[in-house]
Amino acid sequence: MREAFEHITGLSFGSRGGGDGGAPASPTAGTLRADLVDRARALVPLLTRNATRTEADRRVPDDSIRAIQDAGLFRIMVPRRFGGSETDIRTSIAVARELAMGCGSTAWVLSLINACAWITGIGTDRLQQDVWAENPDARVAGALAGEAQSRRVDGGLVVSGRWPWSSGCQHADWGLVGVPIVDAAGTVVDRGLALIPMPELGIEDTWFVAGMKGTGSNTLVARDVTVPDHRILPLSRLLAGDHPTPHKSEALYRTAFVPVAALILIGPQLGLATSALEFVMEKAGRRGIAYTSYDTQAAAPTVQLAIARAAMLIETAHLHADRAAADIDAAARAGRTLSLVERARIRMETGYIAETAREAIRILCSAHGASAFAETCPLQRIWRDSEVASRHAMVNPEINSEIYGRALLGADPITNLV
Repeated sequence: MREAFEHITGLSFGSRGGGDGGAPASPTAGTLRADLVDRARALVPLLTRNATRTEADRRVPDDSIRAIQDAGLFRIMVPRRFGGSETDIRTSIAVARELAMGCGSTAWVLSLINACAWITGIGTDRLQQDVWAENPDARVAGALAGEAQSRRVDGGLVVSGRWPWSSGCQHADWGLVGVPIVDAAGTVVDRGLALIPMPELGIEDTWFVAGMKGTGSNTLVARDVTVPDHRILPLSRLLAGDHPTPHKSEALYRTAFVPVAALILIGPQLGLATSALEFVMEKAGRRGIAYTSYDTQAAAPTVQLAIARAAMLIETAHLHADRAAADIDAAARAGRTLSLVERARIRMETGYIAETAREAIRILCSAHGASAFAETCPLQRIWRDSEVASRHAMVNPEINSEIYGRALLGADPITNLV
């Protein structure tokens, strides 16, 4: 069973396995990925021990945060200019997947903070200096959708608003929030992402949910906060691939905005499904099936079929994730803009991966039996975390399928977030 499980985990995103697609990454990139994944793997026992406390406290414990920081995993998408790893999307997903083997909430926080580091890295040089020049370990938490108002002042905007679902905001030094960009007359001319120091933001305790309880995805609040223009990223430029960073040779910060914002969410879901498979396979050889003659679940064809089906679903999710991440990274390295159809396909793959991983977990819970839902069983937390995480708006399989279908048929898009 262990050999079979290692086949799944090594299929893609592993320490050294998997292809990158398109233009090959450098050997150094592969070595860095292996090192970062190994560092993440070393933290899994700690995160596993802390998983129950993470849920109970509704935030990641400080010792988990310190361990992740000490391992350099919050800096994997920070520019090398500031001492970061400046790695690629494939590596970021691999690291999150590994951490989710211990705790889905912690892996989610890591993913979102690293995604916000990437957004910071595509900003102006002055913006990046504000965040990292004095504190290379500074962390950014985002809440891009919300209710916000802006008014134009000399050199910037005065912003007020409320932005829910800011994962990891208790551990952040900066908040990244969505705002309307207005002219002097108050007319909205664009949407933007504003970077605000956390001391200038409030946090409302609003994250009461069935799964991913430990992400602390609370509501950020701003009241008449002045944001200078250099800390505002116009969304129209980002969607067009016109990233403000002057450091154009850095491939990571040439990656397509929406594909990254969507795909970055699936690392934890891959890890949750893989962890569920490992747990059920490990227990199957030691648990019987009540009211039958089977001394072990592993001897029952019904369980064998369930394990095979779940394993294939998880392999499928990994393959799609690996292909999508490799395509994003290869295009960025080559300086090529992904086509609309490619971007739409990656959005669909994001939903498909989440849906496939979720179905695998459902099958595994049924195969394990009713005890999967005992509060002492980690499967019930994995199940709840997957059910919540896989319903993020950017992951929505039905909407993402429509986006892809319309792109394939040349129909007008339903959103510009592709």
